[in-house]
Amino acid sequence: MKSRLLAGVAAVVLAVVGAILVVSYASGADARAVKALDPVEVLVVAKPVPAGTSVESLLPFLTAQTLPGTAVAKSALRSLDTFAGKVTAVELLPGEQLVAERLTAPETLQSSGAVQVPEGQQEISFQLDPQRVVGGRLVAGDHIGIFISLKTGGIEAKPDKETTQLTLHKVLVTSVQRAASAAPSPEPSASGPTAPVEDTSLPTGSLLLTVAVTDVEATKIVYGLEFGSLWLSKEPLDAKDSGRPGIMTKPEVYK
Repeated sequence: MKSRLLAGVAAVVLAVVGAILVVSYASGADARAVKALDPVEVLVVAKPVPAGTSVESLLPFLTAQTLPGTAVAKSALRSLDTFAGKVTAVELLPGEQLVAERLTAPETLQSSGAVQVPEGQQEISFQLDPQRVVGGRLVAGDHIGIFISLKTGGIEAKPDKETTQLTLHKVLVTSVQRAASAAPSPEPSASGPTAPVEDTSLPTGSLLLTVAVTDVEATKIVYGLEFGSLWLSKEPLDAKDSGRPGIMTKPEVYK
């Protein structure tokens, strides 16, 4: 009886040891297999990224993944350290590796007109003076906030009150056209060519902006242009949205 009990215990111990050895070998095999594939950690797109998004705003849209070396593109990026000041040349989709060719200088994007309209959206254009367009410093690929002001009718309970609201957030600018302005050439001096002078003059002439929006947003812009006025802010994708101010009226201004 005692010998049978010892034999049973020994069998159980051997079974447990065997299971541990099998699991250990399998884990080691997986590790050896991964090591043989020369794994590389690269940046992969986790959420859709609109064309024209700045590198400084990209990190929330990316994730770091370890992939087999054979599956990694030659120009895949491991970090964004050396790409400051650049923007995405096209829309980036979830699952794709971030490669160097997807990033470009903002002026290149603007000159090539490569800002792609997000799927399902439409473009609409409107003309504003420079002071309403961040001093005229907007370029294709920027994102803006659109404020709509109405002299009357902004609040149903108080239809005679003036109102302002930041109605649309982070709208993609697809094109910026500026009115031509003639700048006088500097007079040559008797002592030689005139030294270059920094241009600190105020922007002149109106700007024609084209933005990508939904059908509802386009309707709001047209209504604001027809029956009120617009003002724009430069609102990058990582700009904080505090949930305020809602609809602004005279009493709200001083709160």
